[in-house]
Amino acid sequence: MNWVELDIFTTTEGIEAVTGSLLGMGINGFVIKDAQDFEEFLSDKSVNWDYIDDDLMGLKNCETTVTVYLPENAQGLENLEAMKLELKALKKRDTENLFGRLEYELKNVKEEDWANNWKQYFKPLCVGEKLLIKPSWEKADPDEKRKILEIDPASSFGTGQHNTTQLCLELVEKNLSSGDRILDLGCGSGILSIGALLLGAASATAVDIDENSVKIAKENAEKNNIPADKYTAYCGNIIEDDELKNRIGTGYDLLCANIVADVLIGMSGSFAGFINDGGTLIVSGIIDSRKDEVLDVIKAQGFELQEIREKEDWVAASFRK
Repeated sequence: MNWVELDIFTTTEGIEAVTGSLLGMGINGFVIKDAQDFEEFLSDKSVNWDYIDDDLMGLKNCETTVTVYLPENAQGLENLEAMKLELKALKKRDTENLFGRLEYELKNVKEEDWANNWKQYFKPLCVGEKLLIKPSWEKADPDEKRKILEIDPASSFGTGQHNTTQLCLELVEKNLSSGDRILDLGCGSGILSIGALLLGAASATAVDIDENSVKIAKENAEKNNIPADKYTAYCGNIIEDDELKNRIGTGYDLLCANIVADVLIGMSGSFAGFINDGGTLIVSGIIDSRKDEVLDVIKAQGFELQEIREKEDWVAASFRK
């Protein structure tokens, strides 16, 4: 497998925030280069240095960098898109500019080339018992009995290849009733809400903090012949925007949120206000090491845990309000 080296530029103060975001995405391996560490290394009076290489001396003036390696495939691209949203969220939180520029650079591949070549990694995929996910350029068998969910994610998270998306769709299929109203928070490509409509939901509302994701979700709804009056998409942050929460409204039968642990925790106080009594909450995007933390926070909001599903260190769960 080929790997893409990616540098994230921050500061000593920003290391914990950046690596915490990466851990929340399931990226556990990274390399940190920090000038402050090297200054401490040089000032260690217990060691006598006869000679220090010029390259090492240069580290004392380096920009603090967190380096990660992403697989050069569809899942790596999804991780890149998720990371870009995380950096955007960190920048917004960093009102005192303590975390540096929070920009990234790809070392051994051009992002546009990777984005243009990602199609080779996206093949039709069966999820659950009823859905076949496929990109528009792939043909489905004319005798295919499954509902065909056609997704072109472009630069938005959600091809169905990632374990978190598959787990979430499986739980949507299990818990959905015909005629349900769906709310999809952190919609990405729209795959969860569009899948729910194909499985029998009456209408869906999709929300994402990224304007491009909202645009792509609407386009994917059209590709799947979803009538415009059945699919509403908003851009914004429900944690901070009460006006947006009012526009989204209440009375949903099923809410799905496939994001990351910290955002799920931040949103948890809002979930109950969107869902009917007896309705279903489905959360995913949780790395196994943070499972108990996230599920306990949601249970504390008055939700009853129904089911946990796990796949390769990723966790999804369904709750009843």
